[in-house]
Amino acid sequence: MKKLIYVFGFLLITGCSVNEQANNERQSVPEADYTLTKDQTHNRWSSAIEPVLTVPSGSVIQVATEEASDGQLNINSTLEDLKNVSFDPIHPLTGPVYVEDAQPGDVLKVTLHKVGMGEWGWTAIVPGFGFLADEFDEPYLKTYELGKDKKSVQFLEGINIPLKPFPGVMGVAPATDSMLSTIPPRANGGNMDDPDMTEGTVIYFPVFVEGALFSIGDAHAAQGAGEVCGTAIEAPMNIVYEVEVIKGGRTIQEPQYETEESFAVTGFGTTIDEAARKATRYMIDYLVEEHGMERQDAYALCSLAGDLKIAEVVDVPHMLVSMHMPKEVLRE
Repeated sequence: MKKLIYVFGFLLITGCSVNEQANNERQSVPEADYTLTKDQTHNRWSSAIEPVLTVPSGSVIQVATEEASDGQLNINSTLEDLKNVSFDPIHPLTGPVYVEDAQPGDVLKVTLHKVGMGEWGWTAIVPGFGFLADEFDEPYLKTYELGKDKKSVQFLEGINIPLKPFPGVMGVAPATDSMLSTIPPRANGGNMDDPDMTEGTVIYFPVFVEGALFSIGDAHAAQGAGEVCGTAIEAPMNIVYEVEVIKGGRTIQEPQYETEESFAVTGFGTTIDEAARKATRYMIDYLVEEHGMERQDAYALCSLAGDLKIAEVVDVPHMLVSMHMPKEVLRE
């Protein structure tokens, strides 16, 4: 098995102590066992989509991902080009990857070892799309020069945006042969657009179908929590990730994840209220099941130390909220 950047998540789900987790150090990016190109893609969620690769648990995969328009835009694109963009090919996802031994009820652990930026990116306001779609009805497009060594980009004179690349869409196949849109987040993950799921993050997905059928794409070079105008800095990326099947551990209903600082749960809903309530319940469940708390204590701790965060509010009909619990609170 390859070295991991973070191994916290597997240990938490299988019951090892937080102290044991804290003793693990960040490791170098492992060498990839498999490579996928940006033309090995699909843009729907379905158990009927054939995998492009089959791998054993513990494999490291390097993938290239295309930007969200699937090549309809480039760094020299104009507003006229934006007006002609079709939503049909939106969100090209590299995959699916079939992970051997993954079965419904298992958990697929995905470690983001490396998220490397491509050479350019774009941000747009598309009339009719976005959190304030009824207020902004004129198209808008801005492009940026990026590159693997770039740390920030100039948005306007005197305004620079730090770059923090992450994949906006990640997920496993849902238990349906219908071809579902990639636009909203769901229980299988999907278009979560959570800017905390960056390099080094470990994400856990509930497995719904044999082989899990994991896909990834829609990478962002930078995005604020909420993604309110409907786009981030959309950019092609090169991503190295690792997949591992977890059997016999804690079951989860929706994706959960952790960084070096926090353990987090996600909840989607048609309103922020619904999503926030689900995220709060999932964190309570985690504290009860993994840390042996009484449910009332877990609820109170969520109020004292848990942080609700809006990931995105634009991917109708669903919104996504996460709750983060600092690991320093949970250390023995």
